[in-house]
Amino acid sequence: MASDTTVLVTVTGPDRPGVTSVLLAALARHGVSLLDVEQVVIRGRLTLGVLVSSPSDPEALQEALEDAMATVGMTVDVEIGSDAGAKPAPSTHAVVVLGSPVTARALRQIARELAKQGANIDSIRGIADYPVTGLELMVTAAETGEDANGALRTSLAEVASAEAVDIAVERAGLARRAKRLIVFDVDSTLVQGEVIEMLAARAGKEDEVRAVTESAMRGEIDFTESLHQRVAVLAGLDASVIDEVGRDLALTPGARTTIRTLRRLGFHCGVVSGGFRQVIEGLAHDLELDFVEANTLEVVDGKLTGRVIGAVVDRAAKAVALRKFAAQVGVPMEQTVAVGDGANDIDMLNAAGLGVAFNAKPALREVADTALSHPFLDAVLFVLGVTRDEVEAADAVDGLVRRVPL
Repeated sequence: MASDTTVLVTVTGPDRPGVTSVLLAALARHGVSLLDVEQVVIRGRLTLGVLVSSPSDPEALQEALEDAMATVGMTVDVEIGSDAGAKPAPSTHAVVVLGSPVTARALRQIARELAKQGANIDSIRGIADYPVTGLELMVTAAETGEDANGALRTSLAEVASAEAVDIAVERAGLARRAKRLIVFDVDSTLVQGEVIEMLAARAGKEDEVRAVTESAMRGEIDFTESLHQRVAVLAGLDASVIDEVGRDLALTPGARTTIRTLRRLGFHCGVVSGGFRQVIEGLAHDLELDFVEANTLEVVDGKLTGRVIGAVVDRAAKAVALRKFAAQVGVPMEQTVAVGDGANDIDMLNAAGLGVAFNAKPALREVADTALSHPFLDAVLFVLGVTRDEVEAADAVDGLVRRVPL
């Protein structure tokens, strides 16, 4: 008895309802067995590939397919005796490219670097067209050890810098989709600007405090020391400035979208800040965050004393807070994400399963798993594999779809 013949059928043309039905009806009449099916639609153009095992005359099958697909205005290519081979193994890494724009030159350089590292691109899909262009490359690397992963990240980071794009590299598979807890730094991450500088402006000491803040964020001076220096200038201010600054906080573009989407996905969301609890608690309530860790300003007789109460939330304490929150909700550390911008976020990002440096200082970018340089917090969603279409489809249900001109 003759063995079945493997046939690869590729259909291309304008996407329209009924194409797949017509193709499968023609295949069914010839009693074929499906081995694999893949389909992609790009800007209304369909490419549909079907690998089948045919027990009958493959030439007759080819003729029937050509006639059937002509009725719906599609082109069909039939390769008889196609080597089915083994189904390819899942991709080892996801490489997310974000830019405004992503140029052909940039993608070429990324592809060249991947090839130099022995990594094959298995698929490419668009994941965002707003507020940045996002592409996701699923890649199979030749080596997957920690040293190899580091080399891949380092080489692509160099391309990112040269081509003015952001490139995030993550291990593919279930681990990427298993993230369940995220914490954000507040100042210059979840919100625009630095809260301590806003408070200091009420005392006429904004420039003085800003200089200390910038030095601390670069890692040049100890954060705890810098905090005490900055808070001291607030002594004597009326406590009402806390509420004033809280009302003036401006969220980073994309912050609401990011947290709203992550909550829909079942994430636990919180903030870990070297700033002040009294200022950010209103914002945390508004965003429906699950936890807040921050410093507490001392107030006596309605005045700020220029001191903080209790242990300072510094670099080490931020990592401790992340671990505490994860333990409270039963999420393993490898399923956590931390997003920050300064040197005092280093330990927190190192402790997280995925550490994201957001418009960060060099000291943090060097240790983060990925660095984002565009000023839109929803880029974090794209790194996690969430697409803009998925975000907007969910928002549309609640009547929230709105693109602000950039």
